[in-house]
Amino acid sequence: MSETNRNEHRPRLAVTLGDVAGVGPESIVGAWAEPGLHEVCRAVVVGHPEIVRRAAELLHSVGRTPRTAEVVEVGSVDEVDSSADVIPCLAAGSDEVLEVICGRVDARTGKAAYECVVLATELAQAGDVDGLVTAPLSKAALRMAGYQYPGHTELLAELCGVDDFAMMLYLPPGEAAGGPAGLGVVHVTLHTALRDIFQQLTPDVIASKCGLADEVMRRLGAGSPRIGVCALNPHGGEGGLFGDEEQKVIAPAVERGRRLGLNLTGPLPADALMVAARNGDFDAVVAMYHDQGHIALKLLGMHRAVNVTLGLPIVRTSVAHGTAVNIAWQGRAECEGMLAATRVAAELIRGRDDSAIVGSRIGLHPEVEGSR
Repeated sequence: MSETNRNEHRPRLAVTLGDVAGVGPESIVGAWAEPGLHEVCRAVVVGHPEIVRRAAELLHSVGRTPRTAEVVEVGSVDEVDSSADVIPCLAAGSDEVLEVICGRVDARTGKAAYECVVLATELAQAGDVDGLVTAPLSKAALRMAGYQYPGHTELLAELCGVDDFAMMLYLPPGEAAGGPAGLGVVHVTLHTALRDIFQQLTPDVIASKCGLADEVMRRLGAGSPRIGVCALNPHGGEGGLFGDEEQKVIAPAVERGRRLGLNLTGPLPADALMVAARNGDFDAVVAMYHDQGHIALKLLGMHRAVNVTLGLPIVRTSVAHGTAVNIAWQGRAECEGMLAATRVAAELIRGRDDSAIVGSRIGLHPEVEGSR
């Protein structure tokens, strides 16, 4: 295959810097030095070029990269192709971020992170890039800057104009995820207080998230995804002894999904279900709340896990870790998660392009659409 044809077959990805007081810039630059990243995509960083240069110099100075990559500021995503030695950067965010003390929560970094996500999303919506990969942002800094979003997921949903969406943590196939397509954990509720979870769980909402899980796992190679649905209460409620949400809310959702063609099992106690999923008995798990899914999957593979936003008209992945301000700008940031997020984004784009789903959307199983 010629170089021109090879380039045409690699998707274009916008990579946002995240909160620049955290590990995002380092994780991006560290991943950029890996030839494997450029084999699967053509990438452009969205953020302040000087921050990227500082990260490149830091990682080379501590021996994390063989040379200092050249950061080239570009006016469009197609001006310069990416390589291990060249980082094209589309400028976003003001020079204020250059004055921020690393490792601190700061409104200026929250504002810059927001502006990066907005620009990258606009590029994806316009078709200038095929998807986006985001470095972590600080929810506290975002709020300090005046943006009242619990995180990337909710911000992206608003920018894309969707109200049926979910976060999935995904582990590619391997020892920690025994299924042939890996393991995805989709969350019914997300960034919310535990006391508010009960009122947010309904059969409609749970069935909808099961549909999202089915759709994305098909894109990732599971022919008829086997989906395990978590119980909410310990031991699955013990027949109502510890709560009756299983009988009144979750079981009806599972039955509804089955009638619509989804391969669902549950509700099952979360601890036993996650062991079975790790062993390859399930392709996806639908968790009822944030920590029910996050803790288990991160124990299985913290830096291999990828955050995928479901329900958007665009592809978006991210690392599964936070800003890690305690180790930021010390040359210690992991880049494995950024590499994994890039590979999964490219795989989802290929799965989207190969599918017959109208609108190329990571969304509901077609028959579940009418259940909302």
